[in-house]
Parts: sequence; C-alpha cells; structure tokens
Amino acid sequence: MKYLGLVLANVRRKKTRTLLTVGSFAVALFLFGLLAAIHFAFYQGVEVAGADRLVVINRVSIIQPLPVSYRERLLQLAGVQAVTSANWFGGVYQDERNFFPQYAVDHESYRGMFSEFVIPDEQWQAFAGDRQGCVVGAALAQRYGWKLGDRIPIRGTIFPGIWEFNVRAIYRGSRPGDDEGQFWFRRDYLEERGPEWIKGLVGWYIVRVGDGVDAAAVSRAIDERFANSPFETKTEPERAFAASFAKQMGNIEALILIIGGVVFFTLLLVTGNTQALSVRERTTELAVLKTLGFSDRFALLLVLSESVLVAGVGGLAGITAAKLVTPALTQALPGFTVFLPTWDLVVGLFLALLVGLAAGLLPAVSAMRLRVVDALRRV
Repeated sequence: MKYLGLVLANVRRKKTRTLLTVGSFAVALFLFGLLAAIHFAFYQGVEVAGADRLVVINRVSIIQPLPVSYRERLLQLAGVQAVTSANWFGGVYQDERNFFPQYAVDHESYRGMFSEFVIPDEQWQAFAGDRQGCVVGAALAQRYGWKLGDRIPIRGTIFPGIWEFNVRAIYRGSRPGDDEGQFWFRRDYLEERGPEWIKGLVGWYIVRVGDGVDAAAVSRAIDERFANSPFETKTEPERAFAASFAKQMGNIEALILIIGGVVFFTLLLVTGNTQALSVRERTTELAVLKTLGFSDRFALLLVLSESVLVAGVGGLAGITAAKLVTPALTQALPGFTVFLPTWDLVVGLFLALLVGLAAGLLPAVSAMRLRVVDALRRV
C-alpha cells in the first residue's frame, strides 16, 4: 500500500490503453461467467442430485414403463427407506416453444422424497385434495404469471386431448440453483383420463436409501430382484442418471473449456504485449528509480502490481456483469435454471489475476534486469 500512488499514477499514464486493457479483461470474464452459468444450466441436475437417492428405470429404455406393483417390492429390500414414482407427460402449453418438464407424480410420497423443495403445508393439502390440482415451481409461475387458483390448459402429446389443471401449490428451492421450473400433477388423474395402457404403470421410481447404507449394493439388489422378469430394471444414483441426460446433448463441458481456454490465452498475449510496451516507454524512469536506490526487486513488483491491478479491476467488472445478466438467461433458455455459483465467481476472478500476473511477468523481469548504464545510454 505504501507505493499504491505510484502504481495508480503509472496505470493512469495512458488512460485509453488502460481502459482498453481493462475492457479486454471485462469482456473475457463476462464470457467466462456466461459459459459457467450455461454449464450449470446443462448440468444442474448433476450438481444438486441427492446423494441418497437412486433412480430405477426400465432396463430397455427410460421410455419403457415399470409396473406399479414394483413399489411394494422395492420397499421390502434392506436399506430402502422410501420409494416414489413419476411419469413423463410431455404436454404443450399454448405454444410448442413453451417447454417445461411435466410429471405425473405419486402425491402421497413425492414431496417427502424431495425435501429440498419447500411447499407450504396448506398448499400441499390443497393439491392432495384436488384430483386436477398441480404444483408449479416459483420460476415457472413467474415466467407465465401463474398464481394460486389459476386454471392451466395443457395440450397432451403422448396423452392426447386438452388437460386442465388447477394451480394449488407453488414450490421454491431451498438451495441456489434448485430447479424451480417443474410442473407436477397427480398420477391418479393421468390414469383416470389417460389411455388404458397407462393404468398400473409408472415411468420410473426414485428410491431413498438410509443413512450409512451402501447405495451401490442396494442398486445391485434392486436389479437382481427384477432380473429375468418382463420388466427388468436399471438402477443408478440420481447424480449418474442426471449426468447421462446431460451427455446426450454432447460434450458441452469440453466445448466450454476449449472456448474459455482460447479466450484466456488470447487475453494473455494481448495483455503481455501491452505491458511490454509500457515498460519500454518507461525505461528511463525505471533507470532513474534504480539510480535513486530502488532495488531490482522493487522494479519487478511495481510492474507486476500494475498488471495485476488492471486484471483485477477488469475481471471484477466482467464477472459482476455476468452475474447480473444470468437471470435474463433463464428466460431465454426455457426449461433450464441458469445460475452463476459463487465458486465460479471466485474462480473467474482468480483466473483474471493469474492471467494478469502471467502477462506482466516477462516485462517485469525485463524491468528487474535493466541496467542503469544501458538505459541511460538510450536517452
């Protein structure tokens, strides 16, 4: 802090060049923040998946159903604490582009399985008491302006016809990034109005294992119990199940890493060139400082401090802008919850400082090795 005034004076020397360099960092970190938020949107199910939950699907494909009778047989297995089920509905609200996940759920057990979703008791009781009731996420309700008591028509695709639902409850996630874009309704309503083939079948089961129970052993036990049956099962942890869905969209993570790497490498080259030019322009001044008794180490730290300061200011501006913009991305990406985690904010700022340090290293070493006699000879 003792020489902060000198650092600031050097940074302000060429205001246009400094602003452009700060802007480069801001743009790079803004892009980093957007990529991190989009990555979270695609992998949000993986990030927030319950460690104690297993997903049981038909071994052939997730689109193949399982019998309702499997629920009691699952509950009989050692280590299984609770079981619930759901069916994919796949309806359309107003327009094909208005996508959001719709599930027909077991209203007697679904809420207890997902304790991270907070629903007022009176609202849940209203949902449980209305065969046409539905539960919507807070983000979904905000997106379409829904409120309690509204009647929502949805056109079925897998299950034809116009299905009408009454909004009886609105849930909120208890953790940042929880998916608040889901739509639940009662499975008995689906069986009542749906085709004959859906009766007695569910899409998949969610199983909770007890504390300290080996989830992998329970998964094997489930699949062994239903082996060689007409409806064989495939059981995996909820995290692995969510990850398999994310992978179906391609290797988004690798693409984001490649784009981010190219951006930061380009930023490193541009900033390094800018700092080298700044040191060349101040060769005489650095020589005078050394003549006055300032050490080579001081010259090194002075140049590095300037580079890191510019990087920090630009990085902070960029990552802050990305944080402010992410709510708008949720509206632009229907069906996804876009959120920029605090950890990614910290990582982004650290990367900016690291690039600033790396970019200023060679010019700083050059300033440190500068010989007074050689510098003054250029005057």
